[in-house]
Amino acid sequence: MITISDFKNMGLKVGKIIEVSDHPNAEKLYVLKVDLGTEKRTLVAGLKKYYSKKELMNRQVVVVTNLAPANLRGVISEGMLLASQDKNKDIVSIISPDKEVAPGSEVL
Repeated sequence: MITISDFKNMGLKVGKIIEVSDHPNAEKLYVLKVDLGTEKRTLVAGLKKYYSKKELMNRQVVVVTNLAPANLRGVISEGMLLASQDKNKDIVSIISPDKEVAPGSEVL
């Protein structure tokens, strides 16, 4: 379980999804390009079952930016977007700001 103090140590920033493509080596994964204001990063996310490409495009998301890059089935993921899951209803909800903010804004 994640605590409030755990969140304080995470590098959380708002990003805007600017590109969505299918992962070349995994049926359930997307490869996302995310604008973080001063940089763009590639994220790999297991969202295909829950969101279409159209639903993800231009959407603002909260990204954990201080993780080490990870090789996920041949694609380097440079962070992770935050989402919550209700396993009883098989629903995944992406964590997004309530209103539009500048990409790169810190989440406090």
